[in-house]
Amino acid sequence: MRTMTRALLGWVLVAAAAAAHAQVEARAAWVRGTVQGQTTAGAYMELTSGQRASLLGAESPAARSAEIHEMKMEGNVMRMRAVPRLELPPGKTVELKPGGYHMMLVDLKRPLKKGDLVPIRLKVELSDKTLKTIQVMAEVRDLAAAGGH
Repeated sequence: MRTMTRALLGWVLVAAAAAAHAQVEARAAWVRGTVQGQTTAGAYMELTSGQRASLLGAESPAARSAEIHEMKMEGNVMRMRAVPRLELPPGKTVELKPGGYHMMLVDLKRPLKKGDLVPIRLKVELSDKTLKTIQVMAEVRDLAAAGGH
């Protein structure tokens, strides 16, 4: 009986460790502040996943929509384009930052001022096709914020 209990306990611990390892984590989330009349804002954060996953999109009550964008040089021109998904390789941190991958909050419902908190719900697809929602609270920084923590 004791062996069976230990085996069961071991299985529970392994399952718990696997579930924890599979989690997608968002850290250091922030949004750039806006001025009156501005209808979009960039949102940035660090995403880490314990397994292969993809960021499919996001939503926020602060905006009509949220889109994943990529900025990259094409020739001598910096271009921004929407991307349908962003791969999250296992164990690697993917940084959403100014000048690279980032999130655009589109059709803001009000100006965002320094110190505000913006709720964002990330839509993530895990490697087993399970869909997961991750709640993030992003602090609004100065309009001129360039990144950093």
